[in-house]
Amino acid sequence: MDLIERTRGFVTEVLADEPSTHDISHIERVETLCARIHREEGGDLRVLRLAALLHDVGIVKEHQEGGNHAEYGAQIARDFLISEGADSDLTDHVASCILTHRFSRGMKAETMEACILQDADRLDALGAVGIFRSLVSMGALRSLKHTIGTVKETSMNAYTEDPFDGFYDYMERKPFRIMDRLNTETAKEIAKERLRIMHLYLEELKRETNREN
Repeated sequence: MDLIERTRGFVTEVLADEPSTHDISHIERVETLCARIHREEGGDLRVLRLAALLHDVGIVKEHQEGGNHAEYGAQIARDFLISEGADSDLTDHVASCILTHRFSRGMKAETMEACILQDADRLDALGAVGIFRSLVSMGALRSLKHTIGTVKETSMNAYTEDPFDGFYDYMERKPFRIMDRLNTETAKEIAKERLRIMHLYLEELKRETNREN
């Protein structure tokens, strides 16, 4: 079994009980998007696939302790790759991509691979799957607050008294701002259609809930 498939197995095990939407299905969609963007934009596909697979491996620790899962994930990825005999250049590159991937931290990607990982992760927050993930994630965060007291400071809209208010706030703060924060032209083209779907959904939701302006 090669390193990529061993990594997939490791991540699948770590995220087996992940309660929100940073599960293995998200991981593999990001991996697929990385490969799609890579075909047009270039970069090192091996670095991209490893970074995509490992980019959210720190999320369980974030749920348990708070903090930043990108920082946790970069260290976990580094430890794992070293244990698997990966060379230092590969390990450092993958870890640096993970460290800068997170939307809410606004960190600048320094390499093409880091740019593509940022874009792929952000694209998975758009379109029909983006709507699904946001609603599941809000429910999971509310549940974690009530069960173990964990509050995610970068997602306070998940805790509003009226979930609709929280959802509208989330849409304005993240999906509808993503286009301006994408790095590659390929990602921007993919985003256009996904954002169109989200706007249509939001318009219909506001009509059905009598919240039209």
